Amino acid sequence: MKKIILLLGFIGCVNMPGMAQQKINPDTIKHKMQWFADAKLGIFIHWGIYSVNGVDESWSFYNNKISYADYMKQLEGFTASNYNPKQWADLIKETGARYAVITTKHHDGVALWPTKEHHYSVVNNTPAKKDVLNPFYEALDKNGIKRGAYFSLIDWSYPDYPGFLKDSSRYKVANDPQRWQRFQHFFQAQINEINTAYKPDLWWFDGDWEHKADEWQSEKVRSSILSLQPNAIINGRLQGYGDYETPEQNFPVSRPKFNWWELCMTTNNNWGYHPDDINYKTPFEIITIFVDAVSNGGNLLLDIGPKADGTIPDEQVHILKELGKWNKKHEESIFGTIAGLPQGHFYGPSTLSKDSTTVYLFLPGQTTGNIMLKGLDNSIKDIQVVGTSAHLQHKVVGKIS
Repeated sequence: MKKIILLLGFIGCVNMPGMAQQKINPDTIKHKMQWFADAKLGIFIHWGIYSVNGVDESWSFYNNKISYADYMKQLEGFTASNYNPKQWADLIKETGARYAVITTKHHDGVALWPTKEHHYSVVNNTPAKKDVLNPFYEALDKNGIKRGAYFSLIDWSYPDYPGFLKDSSRYKVANDPQRWQRFQHFFQAQINEINTAYKPDLWWFDGDWEHKADEWQSEKVRSSILSLQPNAIINGRLQGYGDYETPEQNFPVSRPKFNWWELCMTTNNNWGYHPDDINYKTPFEIITIFVDAVSNGGNLLLDIGPKADGTIPDEQVHILKELGKWNKKHEESIFGTIAGLPQGHFYGPSTLSKDSTTVYLFLPGQTTGNIMLKGLDNSIKDIQVVGTSAHLQHKVVGKIS
């Protein structure tokens, strides 16, 4: 993929409106969100007992693909025997990613840390018998990568949570509020455990669709996190109490109308380890998706699913390494930039330097032919191909009225 940069006089940038929120004023979080805006790339890690048999994480029993009992038998096979958090962190560093988000607990309720709550964990209920989060976060720190914690508000295994299977539930909150209060105490306690022990820079909540903000105690969740970690940022899946939006798998057709957003996407078709899923995206496809997100002012959170022993599938390692090679060569056009030109000015993605004096044009697969940029009310100082010493000439056709 070739890029051309145009060194220009001032180009006015389009200011994007803030993300619509129920309680949060974007102006109050602009300063702490700057690292996220500059980061552009994060790595998502779905790791849990579902990697033992390579089934859908949590959803496989919820949707009655397998029985709950068979799903939970996977506890016996989660060994983490070849888990090397340093290798994980080094690979993430190689991609150029500035943050990484790991599933501390999915909807199945199995915690990857030694929770003090009476519930499932890989420490107490699997052969791994260890906290797998702490060494990973420490390895991220050594590489200068921000800590991210995925946490499922839903817990289909917990006896006081209403939901269980798609065609059955334990009770209705309105009929047994005390039982729901016990669950609220439980999940608040687990959030506090993670916040206290690991101090994530970013919280990635999931599952909020099953209940309203007051039932999730969303305001309390946010308040308790920020009381310990004032600069922590929270994704938009907290019923209006988050800082940024997270579209999933599908890229928005038009530029999202909020300040901060992140596209989360898999390397194949599944989040966790699925040996039967060989439909991997090519590095070119990943890079194209990544550039499209950054061009529109967003980030990409790219997912991998390690095996039960802690090794990362070769196909995913290949994708991450190729993405890293590309990012190393074209770093200046991605990291620390802002959203590019409005639609209609250029047939392709673009980004702008923060001082708006350089525009980066992304040309997937194009090596010859003319490149057209329309509606430019500036004098062009220089045109350079990123990662090379090549400088190009230009021709002005028409003028701005």
